[in-house]
Amino acid sequence: MELWFTEEHTDNVRFTMKVDKHIFSEQSPFQRIDFLDTYEFGRVFALDGIIMLTQRDEFIYHDMIVHVPMAANPNIKKVLVIGGGDGGSVRELTRYSTVESIEMVEIDRRVVECCRDFLPQTSSKLDDPRVKLFYEDGIKFISTKHKEYDLIIVDSTDPIGPGEGLFTEAFYKNCFEALKDDGILVNQHESPYYENTASLMKRTHKRIKQFFPIAKVYQIHIPTYASGHWLFGFASKKYDPVKDLDDKAWNSLGLETKYYNTELHKASFALPNYVIKMLEEA
Repeated sequence: MELWFTEEHTDNVRFTMKVDKHIFSEQSPFQRIDFLDTYEFGRVFALDGIIMLTQRDEFIYHDMIVHVPMAANPNIKKVLVIGGGDGGSVRELTRYSTVESIEMVEIDRRVVECCRDFLPQTSSKLDDPRVKLFYEDGIKFISTKHKEYDLIIVDSTDPIGPGEGLFTEAFYKNCFEALKDDGILVNQHESPYYENTASLMKRTHKRIKQFFPIAKVYQIHIPTYASGHWLFGFASKKYDPVKDLDDKAWNSLGLETKYYNTELHKASFALPNYVIKMLEEA
């Protein structure tokens, strides 16, 4: 008997992969958690039937959500990660000796516990002494902070279910208040390709631009995400992600990355015309 996992990208498009073994499933208080071993993509982590990451391509997402802001401001010392329960963003942040504090706020404790068990590839640095875990609502957590962080990474699910509140005007305003005067916000920004995700992308960009003087979008290719064409948002009170990039400073660190490099950093902010038009409309 063959076993296949299918994620619905739209009502008319489905993405399917052949499964070797469905190794874990649980309904937490917040969402359904699944881990599967697949032939093409290795281990797959899904929430409510939506792929969060795969063993084969997770490095693309985590490289680009972390190293882009870290290269824009090499003096980042205190970081807040909202979501990111798989630990991949934390893993990349711990590679910087200059980072002194990493706080990760994840609403669903079971996501972290399960990723520790089934995804050591991404969760291996959650016990780094600089890392402090909070199992609570990131929206409430950040509402009490004021000029505390150099960088906030919103490593969230899609704006449905537990992640819905991480895409609101009030949340982005609180992020602005929680950042220091030269602080940076990076968030997963959805896909511009399908109509349903494009509308969410435009809405998110519009809301972020209300508060941040610098608000830009950059693109990546993730084969297992809807359409493969995915965006991140870069918002800052001071730093332009391209103009303020110090290639030599970042490259001198000698970090080995599978996806990110400083040339790609600059190029990722060069967007297709149809995406530019959407952002202008927003």
